[in-house]
This record gives sequence, C-alpha cells and structure tokens, in this order.
Amino acid sequence: MSLHALHIIPKWSQWNSGVRMYGCFTIVALVLYEATSSLFIFASSTMLVRSLVARSALQVTQKRGLIFSALATALGSLAFNENNRLASKMERGELHYHDVNEDMNRQKIKPGENKYFKRREPEYPGHIPLYGIEKLMMFLGSGIGSYFHPEKNMNIVALGESTAITPVLRRLQKQMLSDPVGRQILRERPRITSTSLNLEHLRSLPKNSVGRTYVEWLDREGVSPDTRVPVRYIDNEELAYIYQRYRECHDFYHAITGLPIIIEGEIAVKVLEFMNMGIIMPGLGALLAPLRLKPSQRERLYNIYYPWAFRSGLNSKPLINVYWENILEQDVDAVRKTVGIEQPPDLRNLRKEYFAKLKKLKKV
Repeated sequence: MSLHALHIIPKWSQWNSGVRMYGCFTIVALVLYEATSSLFIFASSTMLVRSLVARSALQVTQKRGLIFSALATALGSLAFNENNRLASKMERGELHYHDVNEDMNRQKIKPGENKYFKRREPEYPGHIPLYGIEKLMMFLGSGIGSYFHPEKNMNIVALGESTAITPVLRRLQKQMLSDPVGRQILRERPRITSTSLNLEHLRSLPKNSVGRTYVEWLDREGVSPDTRVPVRYIDNEELAYIYQRYRECHDFYHAITGLPIIIEGEIAVKVLEFMNMGIIMPGLGALLAPLRLKPSQRERLYNIYYPWAFRSGLNSKPLINVYWENILEQDVDAVRKTVGIEQPPDLRNLRKEYFAKLKKLKKV
C-alpha cells in the first residue's frame, strides 16, 4: 500500500463514523415520529369512540323519554276514558257497588255491638234495657254500696231500680187504674219539681196547709224536689213512670209525717212505703239498715217507729193514688185523716231528750 492510501484511510474512517451517527439519528427520529403518530391516532380514535358512545347514550335517553311520554299519555287516556265510562253509567243508573257496611246496616248492628250481644231498643227517652244478669250484678253492687254508704244517692237509685220487679209494678199499675185519681195521674203524668210546684207560691200558703208544710220541711232539711233522677232501667214506659212517681212523692211522705232525713227517719218512711205499696227496696232497707245503727237507735225504731209504720202503711189508702199537686192548699191534718196516716212522735225531740238524759247521767 502506498503512503497516499495510508493518508486516505483515516479520513474514510471519520466519514464512515459520521454516516453511521447520522443514520442512528435518522432511525431515532423515524421511531419518534411513528410513536407520535400512533399516539395521535389512538387519541383521535378514543375521542371518536367517546363521541359515538355519548351520541348513542343521548339517543337512547331521548328514545326512553319519548317512550315514557307515550306510555303516560296512553295511560292517562285510558283513565280518562274509564272515568267517562263510569260517569256515564252513574248517570244512567247502571253503576252498582257493594257497600262494606251493608250487612251491618241490614242487621241494624250498632257500633260496639256484635251478633252475639245485641241490646234491645229503648222504649222511652233515656231508657237503658238490661239483661237479667246485668240487673243481678247491679243489684249486688248497689246493695253492698247502699249498706256501707247509704248517703250516696246513686247506690239507692240503682238498688231501687234493680229490685223494681215487674209483678210489683203491675200491681201498683192495677191499683192506679182501679182508682179515678190514679187513672188521672197516669193520664196526665205530672212531674214533681221546684218549677212545677212553684215553691215561692207554696211559702205564701196558710201555715197548716199541705203545700206550706211541704216547703217548710224542704227548707228545714235542706233538700230539693229536683234531686230525683229519672228512671232508666225499668223496661215498660208506664211502669217506669209509676216508679218515677213513687220516687218523686217520697218527700211528701216525709213532710206529712214530719220525719227528718236522718237515717232513723229514712228507715221509718221506708217501712211505711213497703207496707203500703210493697216495693222491695224499702223492705230491704227496713230489714238490713238497722244492723248498722247504735242500740239506742234500734230501740227507738223497734219500739216506736216500726209499729207506727206497720199500722199506718197497712191502714192507709194506696199512697200512689194521692194527687199531691191538687191538694196543696188543703189542711194537712185533714189530709192525714183522709189518707189514713197517723203522725208519729217527733224524732228530733226524742233524740234531744235521749242525749239530754245521757248528759245528765254523765254518760256523754
């Protein structure tokens, strides 16, 4: 090899190295270009897919809204047509329906009742019809209450009506129907109240008249005719009035006999009523009430007022037939004689004498 050639080889080597370096740069640039192009194409494809998916979802949503709107319109049309059809049937009287209360209305079952327990219809205003077992329970309860608390009027009222049995009331009804005054009372059915009697007028009557005696007894004892409650538990309307009449006349028996409303006086009047009219409640009171009294009280009753009540009750005319409202201006002594009632000893004076005697003997 010549020297010239030796000089050329180093230059060729340098040129060849530059070519190789340029080629490498070119390859790297091409690779980067291809990668960038691929990324751009991938991003463009992704955006295109997203756009297509979003457009499809929007179309589905729009179609769904259209479907729902169409369904709502169809259902509304059906309902409107059904309402029109029912309205047309109602106008023509062709609409029939089942009333859920029809069976109850047909059987006349009231709220709170059932087919196993149905209370009878009341026979007069305020009437409460009771079964036999209910009257028995009322009798037991009111009897115990009357024995231990005779001062409570509700016990006495319930005991009286629970023992006002039909045979006794029918016998009183027969007595009234067989007497002209009794028939008048049943026909007119008067009530004894402070208004019907006009108590102020009674106070202006003569001193010994029935009306004046009655109103003075009311004032002295502090009672009023308005305290007599209406009858509720006696079934027959006329029998209920007969018992109401007996109840309201009770104070007249007190007034014409002068007996006070203390327990001894009440028992004495009850015995008079039982012997005269045969009502059971006064008889029970006469039998059991003395058991709660002191020996001195029982002694007065048994020795003085029971004999008087037996005698006057049996010998007097039926007190249920006395029309007290029509004899208020008559002399009370004459009325006692006509009716056949003796005036008993003054109970209050007997009690005063007894306590004065005890005080004198230093036993009080």
